[in-house]
Amino acid sequence: MKKPDLSIPSIQLSSIIKIGLLGLLILIPYYSALSYLVGLWKGDDYTYCYLIPLISLYLIWDKREELAKEESAPTWKGLTLVVIAIVLFFVGELGGEYYSMHISLWLLIIGLCWLLMGSQKLKVLAFPLAILLTAIPFPYFVYANLTLRLKLISSQLGVWMLHRFGFSAYREGNVIDLGFTQLQVVDACSGLRFLIPLFVLSIIMVYFYRVSIWKKIIIVLSTIPLTVFTNSLRIAMTGVLYKSWGAAAAEGFFHGFSGWFIFMFSFAILILEMWVLNKIVPGDVRGGEAPDGAQPAPAPAGQKVPVHVPVSLLATLKQPQYLTALILLLLTSAIAYGIEFREKIPSSKPFSQFPLKVGEWSGTRQYMEQFFIKELDLTDYVMVDYQNAAKPVNFYVAWYESQRKGESIHSPESCLPGGGWIFSQAGKSTISLSNGKTLPVNRAIMEKSGYRQISYYWFPMRGRVLTSTWEVKLYTFWDALTRQRTDGALVRVITPVTAGETPEDAEKRLQAFTKEIVPILDQYLPR
Repeated sequence: MKKPDLSIPSIQLSSIIKIGLLGLLILIPYYSALSYLVGLWKGDDYTYCYLIPLISLYLIWDKREELAKEESAPTWKGLTLVVIAIVLFFVGELGGEYYSMHISLWLLIIGLCWLLMGSQKLKVLAFPLAILLTAIPFPYFVYANLTLRLKLISSQLGVWMLHRFGFSAYREGNVIDLGFTQLQVVDACSGLRFLIPLFVLSIIMVYFYRVSIWKKIIIVLSTIPLTVFTNSLRIAMTGVLYKSWGAAAAEGFFHGFSGWFIFMFSFAILILEMWVLNKIVPGDVRGGEAPDGAQPAPAPAGQKVPVHVPVSLLATLKQPQYLTALILLLLTSAIAYGIEFREKIPSSKPFSQFPLKVGEWSGTRQYMEQFFIKELDLTDYVMVDYQNAAKPVNFYVAWYESQRKGESIHSPESCLPGGGWIFSQAGKSTISLSNGKTLPVNRAIMEKSGYRQISYYWFPMRGRVLTSTWEVKLYTFWDALTRQRTDGALVRVITPVTAGETPEDAEKRLQAFTKEIVPILDQYLPR
């Protein structure tokens, strides 16, 4: 009696054990980063990310025959990418930056595939692995700036469309005044919520679209103006229907349904775009690929066909590349959990004690609603309206004891324009202080409905004074590595240009107040 062939089950079992062991050793150090990533997916802007791993797995399954034809050829070249990924992991872990850890995980997966399977199989898996990158949300400061710009563009186009429909509409930032009501263009209407998933969908579409690269680029890039236009149309239609339907047109089911409808409408336009491109340049099949339904050409005579020899589990585990990967991941886990990063939280005076009398200035303390405090995620703050000879100055400080892993300062550049303030003459300036030192600040004249204000703002960071959010991120990362500190603050002072005075007069007042307040503020911010 012929013995049954057990080679196929043994290969499957060894592969499952091999992948499972690697997966476990990856999960141990990356658990917190993965938990945070899945938490981001719960947000309305990134719910599509749940589908990305499934799409990647499907694309790998779709490539199963092509993968089977390629012989595994482990190569030490992949070790370089694995080491880079591990270094980036510790950069993110010590620096308190989740985005670095997410990119590290993506690079680690690619590096392990390269190390254990070789270059040819990695080429087959290139797109399924690349699409995983779209499941990593942008860092907050990039996301906030992009959201703000898309909101403003959507609001502007929405008002233009309302004018074409015969409506009287006036825009201040993201607030559209229709006379009978006001519409607030929030994140759900910003375009970003549809832009990213539509962009990802277009990439997947052109992957199966067998045409020249220039057509693929047109399809993908067209998602940006298409999304902005369709969302502006959504805003305009909300304004039109609001007059008849009231708040129901901008809230609840209709608001959600209109978003879904706009996305499907944009998807239909992409398909139409592909059809039009085929009509313009027909028969443009990408070189090197057979049309659907065609049989692949047989291998040339004499060409060797890869023969896959069953490999025992023990032999698989003894592969030097696999053993090296296991050792590196074990060391990464041991170091990640063995060396605990303890951030040094400096002591600071509570801002509740900040004086309301500063020289000749007298102040009235103001308080934010709990909703804004939670949204800003700050540790402590002070907001005071000071007056001197009936001339007001608003003083605001937000202090963060930690900016690690998802927590960061919100710049006025990302907040004030959304309220309708237009930044003009924005740039850098330097103020001479009473002690002979100078203070670098961001300076801007803000205008809204004919009302003007002059603003200074800067970021005190552990003995430094910074004026750029990029500098804030870089120094926060560096100080986290070298000083175990990520605390910092935002300071903002604003004064209006009152009737009968020039902007120069208002700025002199602001400079005089800043000179008075900085020495007192230094007593509340740790260096």
